[in-house]
Amino acid sequence: MEPALSPASPAAPAAAAARRLEAVLMLVLATGCWAVSFPVMKALAAHQSRLIPGPDSWFFAALGVGFRFGLAALCMVVLTGRDLRGLTRGEVSQGLGLGLFGSLGMVFQMDGLAHTSASTSAFLTQGYVLLLPLWQAVVQRRPPGGRVWAGCLAVIAGVAILSGIRWNRMTLGRGEIETLVASVLFTGQILWLERPAYAGNDTRRFSFVMFAVMALCALPFAGFAAPSIQAVRQAYSSVPALVFLGVLVVVCTLGGYLLMNRWQREVGATEAGLVYCCEPVFASLLALVLPVWLGRFAAIDYPNESVTPRLLAGGGLILLANLLVQWRRPPLPSGD
Repeated sequence: MEPALSPASPAAPAAAAARRLEAVLMLVLATGCWAVSFPVMKALAAHQSRLIPGPDSWFFAALGVGFRFGLAALCMVVLTGRDLRGLTRGEVSQGLGLGLFGSLGMVFQMDGLAHTSASTSAFLTQGYVLLLPLWQAVVQRRPPGGRVWAGCLAVIAGVAILSGIRWNRMTLGRGEIETLVASVLFTGQILWLERPAYAGNDTRRFSFVMFAVMALCALPFAGFAAPSIQAVRQAYSSVPALVFLGVLVVVCTLGGYLLMNRWQREVGATEAGLVYCCEPVFASLLALVLPVWLGRFAAIDYPNESVTPRLLAGGGLILLANLLVQWRRPPLPSGD
């Protein structure tokens, strides 16, 4: 067995850097998993509106979130098995907080989207990029370095370009206020995940609690908006609807959130927030190829998007910002 590396060991900085790089790459992969949900949810909504004409979009959205996270919770029961018997109070507390922040954030984001443009919603949702370093500076009294602030500003500029926001049409109405509230709640979710008191928690167990809480919070909204019990059954009565739901559960929920819950603690909330802004970049790239395939499978009209200067400029800024923040100078060799 190899001896453990001590902090003073020459190999320790290299091992720490490698672990940090692994964590960043895992979080980037998580954003890729979440990005899949955008074209899939759009295709699912279009397909379901043909299955059941008439219901408000709130019904499909809330039902989808409830089923998605409820099935994810059931999958965690299968994957975790008897280990769930070891649930601690700390794991329940962590999962409960993550579930409440996440579900309430989604509710405000969805309702806000009904009262503002998609571009404004996409831009304001990323507000946690600035809220996280502000929290670190004011509450934790650990001001981020200049590179982090520069990265935050570059990411905000990239998201603004990528979303195509029009500043002359920017107002502060119901939709914008609700989207900002959602961003604050998502900030709370990111910060709750890395509370020091939860450092020893088992990722699978508190993730199960998180998924169950999010399902329980969403399903009442679906029940309230449902036109009938039959509509609930019809919403997922076709093969395409079930396949899309399966992708959302396995890739976007189990894949994305388990990666986030496991690896964010290795990076920290502020820098993780910058990495999470890769999600709209991946979503834009997937929109170049996936829609037509999904449309053919679900028998709907869903054309691909095309490469635009906005995608290249906005995505490039977000990528450069993350490279700037994650770049580390190699340690100077120590003399004998």
